[in-house]
Amino acid sequence: MSQCSNECGSCGASCGERRAPQDLRRPANAASHIKKVVAVASGKGGVGKSTVTCSLAAAMAARGKRVGVLDADITGPSVPRAFGVHTRATGGEEGLIPAVSGGGVKLMSLNLLTQQETDPVVWRGPVVANAVRQFWTDVVWGELDYLFVDMPPGTGDVPLTVFQSLPVDGAIVVTAPQTLVGMIVTKAVRMAEMMKVPVLGLVENYSYFQCPDCGARHPIFGQSTIDALGAQLSLPVLAKLPLDPALSQAMDEGRLEQYAPNPLAEVAALLDAPEGA
Repeated sequence: MSQCSNECGSCGASCGERRAPQDLRRPANAASHIKKVVAVASGKGGVGKSTVTCSLAAAMAARGKRVGVLDADITGPSVPRAFGVHTRATGGEEGLIPAVSGGGVKLMSLNLLTQQETDPVVWRGPVVANAVRQFWTDVVWGELDYLFVDMPPGTGDVPLTVFQSLPVDGAIVVTAPQTLVGMIVTKAVRMAEMMKVPVLGLVENYSYFQCPDCGARHPIFGQSTIDALGAQLSLPVLAKLPLDPALSQAMDEGRLEQYAPNPLAEVAALLDAPEGA
């Protein structure tokens, strides 16, 4: 065994004595100039993470910002459908050209590259992770104020790839009222902390159903636990979103940008506020 020279920068060995962490971030496409990257994550599926991502992107675009959405949920992409985009992405000399929604949001998703939207993606983890990297390095995002990354659920290959490969400025973690989900969300928060990614706050989806006749709020999925969870994790609660069939229908029909009022408008304003304001 050779003696360590302590020159980690020129050493290819993988050992526990390295003096500096390796920076695995990839450069964006040369034609991309992105000010802020925000990841939207969740500990498990089915909590409305894509709804939060798309609504937040639409709200930010409505504020006059240049916005893109990178759909990192490779095996379960849903972003293009929410925006009513069904055309295929194209390529140019500089790289892949994202599709653009009616409201001007730039989109890149695997559903824009497959022959049919219903074609399954039967790929192993490393291939999926590489596709996410290429959505960052090979896509001509142009000038963006915000790029929102719709993450797959959990703490596996793709979330790890996003946190390591992209210069993520912050993460928003989406949860639902059940206590069990709170436990799983804590795992997602701890992962972000391990990867040195600031967690901007929590969003609780399906907090209640508001009766359209009497206005009473009913906790369909149990009493909200988000305030206690936020206090436990020392994180702000950014929003408590209702269970809204009209929003779900708008997502299914590709009318998300026309849905009003946007439930994430206040969160977009908060994220877009000048530092120190």
